[in-house]
Amino acid sequence: MLSLILHGRKSLELQRWRNLRFAVNPLQYSSAFSSASAAADASLQDGRKGQNFTVSSYLVTSLGFTTKLAESISKKVSFEDNGNPQSVLSLLRSHGFRDSHISSIITNYPGLLTLDAESSLAPKLKFLKSRGASTSELTEILSKVPKILRIKKDKTLSRYYDFVKEIVQSDKSSNFQVSLPLPHGPNKIRNVFALRQLGMPQDLLFPLLVSQSGTVHGKVRFEESLKKVLEMGFDPTTSKFVQALRMLYQMSEKTIQEKVDVYKRLGLSGEDVWEMFKKWPTFMTNSEKKITQTFETFSKCGLVEEEILSAFKKFPQCIGASEHNCVDTFLGLGFSKDEVAVIFKRLPLCVSYSAELVKRKTEFVVKEMNWPLQAVVSFPAVLGLSMEKRVVPRCNVIKALMSKGLLGSDEPPPVGSALACTDELFLRRYVRKHDDDEELVAELMGILRGSRAS
Repeated sequence: MLSLILHGRKSLELQRWRNLRFAVNPLQYSSAFSSASAAADASLQDGRKGQNFTVSSYLVTSLGFTTKLAESISKKVSFEDNGNPQSVLSLLRSHGFRDSHISSIITNYPGLLTLDAESSLAPKLKFLKSRGASTSELTEILSKVPKILRIKKDKTLSRYYDFVKEIVQSDKSSNFQVSLPLPHGPNKIRNVFALRQLGMPQDLLFPLLVSQSGTVHGKVRFEESLKKVLEMGFDPTTSKFVQALRMLYQMSEKTIQEKVDVYKRLGLSGEDVWEMFKKWPTFMTNSEKKITQTFETFSKCGLVEEEILSAFKKFPQCIGASEHNCVDTFLGLGFSKDEVAVIFKRLPLCVSYSAELVKRKTEFVVKEMNWPLQAVVSFPAVLGLSMEKRVVPRCNVIKALMSKGLLGSDEPPPVGSALACTDELFLRRYVRKHDDDEELVAELMGILRGSRAS
């Protein structure tokens, strides 16, 4: 295992050196478009069971979660009143957990709210403190990896807790890749430690540590899968590395070959398939039925075999996600068959968009902004843009400028000019050009921020 780690590090360093001249500053385009959390600060309330009680409403009022986040969490956990959850929150607060800690814990481990506070959770917190954990240490470690509280045996709990603690402390001292001997104990900890030594960050590492899937279990199969992923050039600091590792670990050689053979029968080479795997590892899970269904859907859209295979190679994530009636959806909105073909050639990913999404965005473009249908054909990427984060905020700015006669025309600018450009370019093009009017700039920035937060 140690030799594998060292080999992986050398390969990564070489790869980073080769790519260094292409590096860009990730903060380059940060601007006033950064949105703040919509979660409101709410005080804890002693609600009683009633006909209006829901998990999502409880999370909103008790922890200040946004409605969207609360509804998402409510799909993962269920309770009929706030009696038990309230006891859990009270126990956590009594041990020094602040609301920010608790929000993080519940977001990552909603099931904690269903545990019995006194018989299940309290003994574990007491045990960890008895081992010398300070309040600040305990709240930090458990906020990062709350699911270790699922562990029942004290010895195992302490082992996992200490492992997380060591990584957190090492990262604080900038000693991320400190050379230590592989730890003794469960293969799971040894394997996660190996990934940590390769540079995997905490946000990817800790979920693997507490995952109940088999990705980091075992020894021989894990090392074989890890070696393959490293040889393919995946970066351990990215989620794609985890996805690739999971796919290769969980799928047998026979199953993988069967998948490759399906694509070969469609006209792709083995090399094509593995290049697609590097772009989107999870595409390998698609069944033959889903693969052929996607191929047929593209064919119905007017694409020929060569164009379909090209779409597969460029956007493997669209495979297996096709909507059965996606062609009818576009035709029903008024697009011609030829226009549908152009849209799918330019944006193969739209094969995976739901009918509701396509209708909502197309109708907004046509009815709210008075852009013609041809605008979507020319710039189909609009269908993949976030309504809340980009389309609506920018369009509201455009409408405000048009209402003041500041665009020099009664018609909106080309859809690509307004929506395809970077945040910085949009600001220069439509906001900062009015820097001589501070009141107007403030109004436009308020529209941007307000639209994104609504």
